[in-house]
Amino acid sequence: MTRPPDTADDDRGARPTQGGPRAIRSTIIGGSAILMWATLALLTTMTGAVPPFLLVALTFGIAFAATVCVWVIGGGGLARRFRWPARAWLLGVGGLFGYHAFYFMALRNAPPAQASLVNYLWPLLIVVFSSLLPGERLRWWHVAGALLGLSGTVLLVTDGARIAFDVGHAAGYAAALACAFTWAGYSVLSRTLASVPTAAVGAFCGATAALAAVSHLAFEPTIWPQREQWLAVLAMGLGPVGAAFFAWDVGMKRGEIRVLGACGYLTPLLSTAVLIAFWRAEANWVLIGAAILITAGALLASHDLFLGRSRAESQEA
Repeated sequence: MTRPPDTADDDRGARPTQGGPRAIRSTIIGGSAILMWATLALLTTMTGAVPPFLLVALTFGIAFAATVCVWVIGGGGLARRFRWPARAWLLGVGGLFGYHAFYFMALRNAPPAQASLVNYLWPLLIVVFSSLLPGERLRWWHVAGALLGLSGTVLLVTDGARIAFDVGHAAGYAAALACAFTWAGYSVLSRTLASVPTAAVGAFCGATAALAAVSHLAFEPTIWPQREQWLAVLAMGLGPVGAAFFAWDVGMKRGEIRVLGACGYLTPLLSTAVLIAFWRAEANWVLIGAAILITAGALLASHDLFLGRSRAESQEA
């Protein structure tokens, strides 16, 4: 299938030079997704009793509607905005919808703390899977940084207490593991579809919204948001369930993928910090310890990003 004529040159997918200005800029853009995802827990608590699949349908629907508005303003017709290769559709919709579907299955069939821990293997898996990409090399500091982040997340999610995995919840743990593999696979394989522009994420959001709506009608009662809850739903659709996926796509396709993978562990930390700032959680020593471990891991994993920039600057001098 031919590539849409409006695709910018920046979307053609040449592998970025490690530490180069373009890679650093794309990594920063990808990192902004983590900041947006940090608000997701707070916004979700503000949506009341809206069922999960209905919430996914509404928020991804808002993201799709906003994207269509941008397309209309940009001109050039809408039909071509959906002409992407079959494997791009499979990866995009499979990643966005598959992750959320598995996540809800995990929460329904396993305790939330344990399910979250298994799910948060995705940053580590991104770091490991990135070594399979052409031209990428996995260094010890990438793995060490991701493991530090994982240890900080374990501390944060368990609140410093011992946590046990009951075999009776095996189905939930399996779904949580599928979550981790789905998101890591979607993220890393996005690099292989760098010729597909980031704008295509808008079409994938539309398909995800449709699948979530069907799932809602099949499995859930309908409970609509009330009054100010609609504002939280709108904020989710424009931010952590909208713009964040576009930003993440840029980072995965043209940024430092291993750095972003390790920095993924900042998501639960920042999310907890946001909840504390809005008086929906309390600060304690666990948060401080997790902050130290996760920040240290992110900095360690980012080692060659800054090393590459230093080399580039020395070559220019």
